[in-house]
Amino acid sequence: MPTLALDAAALEKLVSAAVAAPSIHNSQPWHFRLDPRTSVLEVRAARERAVPATDPQQRAMHISVGAAVLNLRIAARHLGWAPEVRLLPDPADPDLFAAVRLDETSPVRLPGTERLYDAIWHRHSIRTPFTDRPVPADILDRLVTAAQEEETTLHLPDREETARLLELTAEAERRSTTDPGRRTESRDWIRSGDVPAYGIPAHALGPQDRDGHLPMRDFAALRPAEHRPPATFEHEPRIAALTTDHDRPADWLRTGLALEHVLLAATVHEVRASLLHQAMEWPELRRAAREPHQGPGHVQMLIRLGYGPEGSPTPRIAAADVLDPET
Repeated sequence: MPTLALDAAALEKLVSAAVAAPSIHNSQPWHFRLDPRTSVLEVRAARERAVPATDPQQRAMHISVGAAVLNLRIAARHLGWAPEVRLLPDPADPDLFAAVRLDETSPVRLPGTERLYDAIWHRHSIRTPFTDRPVPADILDRLVTAAQEEETTLHLPDREETARLLELTAEAERRSTTDPGRRTESRDWIRSGDVPAYGIPAHALGPQDRDGHLPMRDFAALRPAEHRPPATFEHEPRIAALTTDHDRPADWLRTGLALEHVLLAATVHEVRASLLHQAMEWPELRRAAREPHQGPGHVQMLIRLGYGPEGSPTPRIAAADVLDPET
């Protein structure tokens, strides 16, 4: 079996795929370090790009890093490795969120790897209206399976439960836009002019729902110059709830893997997605998001699914700038 070279070119491909993952406020809270002795690529927290007012427990940071790990795993398989991923491998090193061992090649390509790898470069968060075309049941089933493969559950609530979750999201949005600390932090992640390689450029902001039915995050709250005219969103949004059995840091990382797996699988089928995370940022609203008939699962993310334009990418930090200089 041929040996793959874990050289600078391969590292750039792996890390470039990893940093294409979604992250809260496009904060990209990760960096990477290669141990050449063990062929282990470490995925580490970049706490200097945390969002402390919105994410005081750093739950969303773990989800963001988990999404990057999923992309890294797919890219490694695409290049021919059989990556071994360990989450939180060293309790004495809390910044080490994951370790990906790359010392074994894979004799076969896993089904779907190439399509998922291609989707990495086409997956974008959509903040604009979807059409009213429903997502077919067979595609939704594939998204449910994608979440299951990462040890999580993707629930597809009915119309009544969807309305309840949207009400919780609307309440969270009201709180976030009136809370001084969170409002200021949220606005600070909007980038104008010479856009740095993280944060959300002003042109990527979406409109608000003129009917007030679908509570999209308003990053530009109280900044009228950056508001877009209201638009009509889909009448019956398809919302999915991503849950875990437990609520520990390892579960948050698995949520990130599952979230990105679901988003990439959706992209393969030309289904667009946006994330409704607002209610997850207020502990009592997050607890209330539990579906009473589904058991004790912990809701980690609400995902809005539908059809519309592909969307445009937001900036990413260059791979060389998130690789530890000691590699």
